[in-house]
Amino acid sequence: MPDGGLQPDTNRLMAHIREFSRRVKLSGTAEELESFRYLQAEMDAYGYRTRLLSHDAFISLPGKAGVEIDGKALRCITHSMSISTPVGGIDAELIRVGEGHEADFSSLDVRGKIVLVDGIATEEVAALASAAGAIGQIHISPNEHLYEMCVSPVWGSPSQHTRNKLPTTAICTIALEDGDRLHKRLAGGKTIRASIETEVDTGWRKTPILVAELGPNSSAEDAPFVLFSGHHDTWHFGVMDNGGANATMLEAARLLAAGRQDWKRGLRICFWSGHSHGRYSGSAWYADEYFDELDRRCVAHVNVDSTGGEGATVLTNSGVIDELRFVAAEAIEAVSGQKHAGRRHGRAADQSFWGVGIPSMFGSLSHQPPSPVKMLTALGWWWHTPHDTAEHIDPDNLVRDTRIILLVLHRLLTAQVLPFDYAVYARSLGDELARLDKDLSGRLDIGALRTSTADLERWATALTQHSAGAIEAAAERINAALMRASRLLVPLNYTSGERFHPDSALPHAPWPSLDGIRELARLPAHSEDTAFYAVHARQTRNRIAHALREANAVLKGALD
Repeated sequence: MPDGGLQPDTNRLMAHIREFSRRVKLSGTAEELESFRYLQAEMDAYGYRTRLLSHDAFISLPGKAGVEIDGKALRCITHSMSISTPVGGIDAELIRVGEGHEADFSSLDVRGKIVLVDGIATEEVAALASAAGAIGQIHISPNEHLYEMCVSPVWGSPSQHTRNKLPTTAICTIALEDGDRLHKRLAGGKTIRASIETEVDTGWRKTPILVAELGPNSSAEDAPFVLFSGHHDTWHFGVMDNGGANATMLEAARLLAAGRQDWKRGLRICFWSGHSHGRYSGSAWYADEYFDELDRRCVAHVNVDSTGGEGATVLTNSGVIDELRFVAAEAIEAVSGQKHAGRRHGRAADQSFWGVGIPSMFGSLSHQPPSPVKMLTALGWWWHTPHDTAEHIDPDNLVRDTRIILLVLHRLLTAQVLPFDYAVYARSLGDELARLDKDLSGRLDIGALRTSTADLERWATALTQHSAGAIEAAAERINAALMRASRLLVPLNYTSGERFHPDSALPHAPWPSLDGIRELARLPAHSEDTAFYAVHARQTRNRIAHALREANAVLKGALD
């Protein structure tokens, strides 16, 4: 996999790390803005055209917190998007809800109570606890560290239609040792009352986005571009998350610029704020504000998060969309020798562009080996804590991760024909439809969807073969077709099907656009609700059928 001879400079990377170690970068603060100006100066020096944007974002910065049991104060923190309690806090009975799954809440009456939850605070538990009428949550960390989290289930800043989805509970986290003691007392039949006091600064504030752009020498202003992004805001000093990735971004930008004469399309680099404290408010705003331009011009999105962590030896499990899986696999194997298994993206990592229809890669790239401690992440015990400092950056790992990103970007920038494999996409969708067809047991005919998906695989395979050695004029026509197909197909894979309003930040099943059919398939046989569910399932089928028909026509047309 050629990379133009690009080799990251360890000294430059570590100089950036030292700079990022200087400031805590809470979203919308003066310290964060000062650090953004460092990024801008570096990107200016590399020859990029830069703009430092400012926009309104709904940001939540945790403040003081208190948890008290039987007059004893426990070490704790509160969380972004928790509510603030009245002065003096709230007091209520404590009730255990396990890991806080939907089934845990449905079996208990938690109205007016404080729930005790095993595990790191999440948006999913916050939504369930709020809906169930709890007034507070105490989460038990998986170890002695207290992990900062944003618990909003709303993707980006809330609108008038989504603001009522924000948490209505006061939320704190305590250490494992204190949680174990509470578990033992509750298991012994003891009734425990808990007091929680939280102070959270939540509201609208101005936050920055740095946009840096460079094109090939002959590029027009409306030429296609690759989007390369990562967040700059942090919890505490956040030297790995996300200083490591920001160092990767700067070094990749410097090295790639030197070879711009070989590019077939431009490179746009965005540094976001609001990732940690606004549930991806920066990238979500950018997707909304620049939707039309992104729709017309953006060919792919590469996101990078938390590179260079010490002990991060696993490179097989980063998220990538189906049609770009082989691009990730080739780069990772070329640099590390590891075989990339890949996984579906989760609802994370500033992946705000699926509704636009932009194929995406990565987020976190390198991970820790499996641990017996159940965490939400594999990024190291220091993640989202005050311990995320420069001592946990491994220079060799940072160079390795940056090389992988460079390989991917070089491929996307210089390939004559965009390296999208929609045959892989079609096989994945076909497998999902086959499972659904079996579960439907004849209640809805989705045979036409399966046929169209098989056609998609056929046309995508033929286009890949046709693209080999394509001359410039033919490549331009094929690339336009691939971009048009992505606008039709990506939203089916990663959204509910609504391109202009982002889905929630809650976990999604694979192929969420199929949920209407999936809900019918889950109904018991002969359910009295079957006819109701069939109405929505037919509408869902029509949306999928339309997208597949249009995508097939586009790909077939590129062969003429």
